[in-house]
Amino acid sequence: MQNVFVYGTLRAGEINDIGSAAARNDISAPTLLGSATLRGRLFDFGAYPGFVPDDAGVHVRGDVYEIDDQLVAVLDEIEQVYPGVEGLFMPREVTVDIEGAPVTCRYYPVQRDAVKGLPEIGSGDWVKHRRSNGR
Repeated sequence: MQNVFVYGTLRAGEINDIGSAAARNDISAPTLLGSATLRGRLFDFGAYPGFVPDDAGVHVRGDVYEIDDQLVAVLDEIEQVYPGVEGLFMPREVTVDIEGAPVTCRYYPVQRDAVKGLPEIGSGDWVKHRRSNGR
C-alpha cells in the first residue's frame, strides 16, 4: 500500500476518478485519508490541470488516498508516465499534512516549461474552477 495526492481529474467525481479507475481494473478501492494542499501553481490545460510546485504559489487543493500498489500502474497509464520516457507528468514524492500528521505521497506534477502561455487557476482548486467554467 502507498499514498497518492490527487489534484485534478483523478479526484472523486472527475473524469478519471481514482475509485472508478481501481474498479475498472479489479483493484481494491482506494481509501480516502483526507484533503490536503500543496504550495504551487495550477494551470488549465483544457480537459485537465497541471500542477507546478512553487513555494511562493497558492495552496493547491487535493485529496490523499491510500492505494493498492497495483493501482500505481493504472495511474501512471492515465498520466501517460512510461519508464524511460520523459512526458508531461512526472511522478514525484511529497509530504503533505493531514490534520497535523505528515503523510508521504506520490503525486504527478507537470514540467514547468509545459505551462508557458496557459491560464493559471488562481483558486488552486481544479474542481471548483472546472465547474465555474461550465465544464
